[in-house]
Amino acid sequence: MLVCGASFAGLTVARELERSGANVMLVDRYEVGERQTSACAAPTEWLELLGLSSSIRQTFGELVVHTCRSTARWSLPFTFSTFDYSELCALLRDAAASSEFETATVEGIDDGAVLTDRGAIRARYVVDALGWRRVLSSAANPIQPPNARLSRGLEVHPPGQGEELELWIDRRYVRAGYSWSFPAGDELRVGVGSFEPRDHVKDSTIALAGELGVEALGYQGNWIPHKLRTATENGVFFVGDSAGHCLPLTAEGIRPAFYFAIALARELRAAIAGQITREQALERYRTFSHAHALRYHCMLAAQNLVGRTTDRAPLRWAIGAFRARALSHWTFERYLRITPLPALPLVLPAPSAVAQPVTAG
Repeated sequence: MLVCGASFAGLTVARELERSGANVMLVDRYEVGERQTSACAAPTEWLELLGLSSSIRQTFGELVVHTCRSTARWSLPFTFSTFDYSELCALLRDAAASSEFETATVEGIDDGAVLTDRGAIRARYVVDALGWRRVLSSAANPIQPPNARLSRGLEVHPPGQGEELELWIDRRYVRAGYSWSFPAGDELRVGVGSFEPRDHVKDSTIALAGELGVEALGYQGNWIPHKLRTATENGVFFVGDSAGHCLPLTAEGIRPAFYFAIALARELRAAIAGQITREQALERYRTFSHAHALRYHCMLAAQNLVGRTTDRAPLRWAIGAFRARALSHWTFERYLRITPLPALPLVLPAPSAVAQPVTAG
């Protein structure tokens, strides 16, 4: 079993395969937890369910939304928590103790062999959790930004403190998209995301940080997929951003990465146990992912609408309407159902699990 990519999705797949009998090899160009690529926030109940509570830095029950003319407070039917990326990845890695990890840059796939800068690797089951580039796709001409279905995000991480989870839907910062400030203990995560990949966001990020009274320090940026893609291709399983599992409009990618990784691991465990064939696992996982297409399409339609109406009266009215607790809770409860909490029990590692050297199987 070869899992390419050791961030949220890849580590969760490995975690869920613990004690399955699979020989799992994880490969990534970076060490586990080395390179943060998101604002690192997720519904608290997901972090608790996966045993990741110790990584939480701050928890919020409201969302504060600013426009050019007003501010609205939205009550949430759940809490949202920022967390420490390195610590969360370490917790996931510890829960996948029997898997092997190697640093290598995955370059592509040829005749079923995964090509890396350290040589080719063959495995019966191959997972691409490498992100939006979809490295293991066999497409002859993969679409690259700025023509791809991607959003653009940039964030800074200055020292600072705050009590509010804040968003700005304001053309002063981005004409189609939103800006944010996510406090995380002694750090603020301040950034700007654009639904239009051709629009640069560095100057806007610096401007927002300045208005919040913090320095633009610790840059990180990434492309964010906003269209669901097929979850299997030529025998490879795709999960997380490589399958477009990041939710349009909100750009929430961590919860969907957990959700689809758990679903993928469920099919892989069944195949490893001989309950289904590899081909059946591919088909069942592809069908499961595709079953979410309508919900993703609706979120993308909402993203396109917001992108066209930023700072216009109808959008400002809608933002104000969400001050009503009943409307806010009703909407966010249904938003959570797009990728709901999985049924218990999840696969939990034995407390005495000790890492053993293995090879990809």
